[in-house]
Amino acid sequence: MHSREEKLEAFGRFLDVLDELREKCPWDRKQTNESLRPNTIEETYELCDALIRNDKKEICKELGDVLLHVAFYAKIGSETGDFDMKDVCDRLCDKLIFRHPHVFGDTVAETAGQVSQNWEQLKLKEKDGNKSVLSGVPASLPSLIKAYRIQDKARNVGFDWEERTQVWDKVKEEIAEFQAEVEHMDQKKAEEEFGDVMFSLINAARLYKINPDNALEHTNQKFIRRFNYVEEHSIRQGKNLQEMTLEEMDKLWNEAKQLEKE
Repeated sequence: MHSREEKLEAFGRFLDVLDELREKCPWDRKQTNESLRPNTIEETYELCDALIRNDKKEICKELGDVLLHVAFYAKIGSETGDFDMKDVCDRLCDKLIFRHPHVFGDTVAETAGQVSQNWEQLKLKEKDGNKSVLSGVPASLPSLIKAYRIQDKARNVGFDWEERTQVWDKVKEEIAEFQAEVEHMDQKKAEEEFGDVMFSLINAARLYKINPDNALEHTNQKFIRRFNYVEEHSIRQGKNLQEMTLEEMDKLWNEAKQLEKE
């Protein structure tokens, strides 16, 4: 791989290119924090897509796009006199050093779990105790990821099951409550109980070291592959999906499943 000097040279070149674009390109010149924000969200999701596919070429490309946005915000900050890329890097380094006393200080942390617990405690110290444990979870996070982060932060201050197997009683309890509300045909209460079911399942995933967002996305991709197979083979048979019976579609679905095992 490249040397430290080569990496610094490449980063410097990137900042020079961005400076020139900001000065000479009409599109880049008109951008603001507000106008860039939607694109930043899109680029982040594109990176996540590449990561879930483990597409190394695309990961490299999308990392560049995300880096562009980081540097662009820093460039805008420098123009307003609020901060620049040096400030961004310095604050990040200071935070990393402060939150890793087991590396840069005398604290002992031999497991990832201990590191995570120390991290949350140190974050609270940074805020002088003025913010709650859960205040660091962004409000705009997708609900599934937000639920996972909420539970993880609560765990880091000791609010968790004593034994992970205990979570299954909670899952069963929430499913039973959801079923009861469905039978009563109370839409609002059924929705509330379904949320509890999902929250308990996300809790179970966390306890068993499964990232629920990744797991669900893998299932999404699996369904897409199999459904596309059904659709493609229905066309080969001279039919559209609306004309096929459920039994015919199930047959093609099972073929797709079998091909994945081979």
